[in-house]
This record gives sequence, C-alpha cells and structure tokens, in this order.
Amino acid sequence: MNILIQNGRVIDPKNGVDRSTSLYVVDGKIAGLGDAPAGFVADQTIDSAGCVVCPGLIDLGARLNSIEAELAAAVAGGVTSVVVPPDADPPLDEPELADRLVHRAKEIRKARVLPLGALTLGLNGERLAELAGLKKAGCVAFSQANRPVTDTEALLRAMEYAATFGFAIWLQPQDYWLSRNGIAHEGEVSSRLGLAGIPVAAETIAVGTIVQLVRDTGCRVHLTRLSSAAGVALVQRAQHEGLPVTFDIGVHHLLLTENDIGYFNPHARFSPPLRAQSDRQALSKAAAAGLAAICSDHTPVGADEKLLPFGEAKPGATGLEVLLPLTLKWAEEAGVSLPDALARITSAPAAVLGLPSGQLAVGAAADICIFDPEATWQLTPDALKSRGKNSPWTGYMMTGKVKSTLVGGRVVYQA
Repeated sequence: MNILIQNGRVIDPKNGVDRSTSLYVVDGKIAGLGDAPAGFVADQTIDSAGCVVCPGLIDLGARLNSIEAELAAAVAGGVTSVVVPPDADPPLDEPELADRLVHRAKEIRKARVLPLGALTLGLNGERLAELAGLKKAGCVAFSQANRPVTDTEALLRAMEYAATFGFAIWLQPQDYWLSRNGIAHEGEVSSRLGLAGIPVAAETIAVGTIVQLVRDTGCRVHLTRLSSAAGVALVQRAQHEGLPVTFDIGVHHLLLTENDIGYFNPHARFSPPLRAQSDRQALSKAAAAGLAAICSDHTPVGADEKLLPFGEAKPGATGLEVLLPLTLKWAEEAGVSLPDALARITSAPAAVLGLPSGQLAVGAAADICIFDPEATWQLTPDALKSRGKNSPWTGYMMTGKVKSTLVGGRVVYQA
C-alpha cells in the first residue's frame, strides 16, 4: 500500500530532520521525504496536522505476560519494536521457545518483538544456554533479566564465549548478596519506614565487576536499568577507556525518587529501587547528554500482586503506553529539546541493538509514530490496553497522545 503522511512536523533525530513536510511510504519502506517519488499515487492519506511524525519508538525492556494485549499496548503507545527479557515462564533458554515467540508476534501483526535469549539454562547462573541456536532463532542478545550470576567465573566464561562469536550480553547490575533481602533504596526514607535497604554499592560493585570482565574479554555489554549517580560515573569511565559498554535508564527513574514511596505505596516499588534525588539528577543529566537510552521497563503486574504490603508487592509498573508522555514530561523538566528527547527512545536504542531502525531515511522500514504533543489524557486503568493497570501515575494527566502507528508500512493503530 502507498501511504502519504502530510501536514505533520517530521522529526528524524538520527538524520537531523525537523521540519513540516510530507512522508511517502511504498511497499513498507520510506520512499520519499518532501518530494514524492516518481509515479507515486497514494492509496491512503493520513493528515497529521498539528502532530509530530517520528520513527516508531523502540523499547529496550518490556515483558509480555499476555503477548496479544501487550503488543496492542505497544502500538497504542507508538512503540513499534519491543525487546523482551528472557524471564518468561518458561525462561527463553531454548531456541524453540524463542522461535515460537517471534513467530507468534508475526502472526499478531502489531509491534516487532526482539527477544533476549537466556544467558544460562533456566536463568540459574550456572551452565550456558545454547547461545548460537538462540541467536539463529531471532534473539538479539543474551541476558539474565534481573537474575544474578553469583558465580563470577561462570560470568567470565560466558563473556569469553560471547566475545568469540560477537554476541552482546545484557546485564542488570545488582550484587546478589547486597540486594537479596532489600526492598527499597538504603537511605533516610527506608530507615524511617523500617524497610530493608538496597545500597548503591549493590549496583556499583556489580558494575565494577562487569567492567573489569569486559576489559579482560572484550565482550560487548549493555547494562540495563542503571539507577545511581555512582553507577553512571563508573560506566562513563569505562566508555572513556573505549570499552564496549552501554546502558539504559527506566523512565520512572528519571522522574521519581525514594520519596515517592510515600506511605508504603506499592505502585512505587521497582527493581532496581527508586533512589535519592541526587541519583535522579545524575541519571537525568546522563540521558540529556545522550549517554543513555530510555526504556519503559514495562512490567504488567496483576492487581492482586500490588494490593499487598509494600515489601510483598511485586516490583514494576505498566510502561509501554506511557513511555512517550513520560519521556516528554522528563524532557520538559530537564530542558531537553523534542528531537533530542525522541532520540533517546528511537535512534539511541537502535544503536544499542546495532539495527538500522529508529530513523525515517529513504529505504528504511516504515515504522512510524504519529502523535499530538499537546493532547492531554488521563491515565486510568480503563485507558490502558495492557493487562497491567498498575502505575504510580494512575489518575495523573498525561501530555502527548499517539494518533497513528505504522509497522512496516501497515497502520497497526489508529486512535
């Protein structure tokens, strides 16, 4: 189908485009920007007056407890590609499981699914999974999700193996022994509320270990959900050394702190935990400088699992449908331009993945998000397509609403 998208503000951060123009889609790809390709006749015209037309969002962390509902939530949020952690049930530690997930996503015909294969069998942190087979089945990298590899020798061997074949490993840096009994950030708030704390050292010790192993092996590592100023400083030093280490930040860590726990609000329980204001500021500064990608860390949690005391509630919140408005909210607070903010959720995650997506260049796949940056809507459970209705922002007004989402030149969502 030939599609003409007209009258919108086209923003393509990767290629430095920011102007009002028309976009032409032919056979699932971007065929023209501004000038129509020769012989172009539109089968469908989308009027995007008052809207921003940008690359489809790429979310580096989204759990799909119900694949149909969560992929519908993704495209409703303008997300055209989702990276799925391997901590499903069962874990994605066999090629057949990864292949089945990719195949099912293609059948649903919504967002693209990019699975992370389990680094170790059963995510137990001991024996390596069949990495080569998982890669062939469509896994983009290998991860333990938020499960630890307590045996440092096992992690070293895994990184040596991955480096040999050019595989990337994604790790959430959190020392098992310092975090195993913790619930909240170790600080004034956790002390006042009587909650077991997780110190920043749990992150920095893990980052330090991982960086040293990268130095020894040359393995490419992506650190997921960094949460502290000290952690960011360690990664920056590694990057200045030229080590192949990247990181992302959950959007909630850019906007919330330990104080948002309030009086034991279970919707403010995350893994890693919300940290101090100084940590939030350092994370925001790193994101503003383009040092990190931003992700939703989408974790749909059942209502019953949140209607529990803080220490027993399951960590996480819904994120796919609020990644865009929360990123816009962060950008406004941090004084970040709209193109730069969109880069953190389009071209930056594409760079982490080593994929040519996240752009609107001629010849690129027509994964497109069209949104009204001024439209407001209230975040209520009924407004969400995700099975997970839990969010610390429930009841708040969101600014920024997706009007249309295209994946591979197909309109997969229209408000």
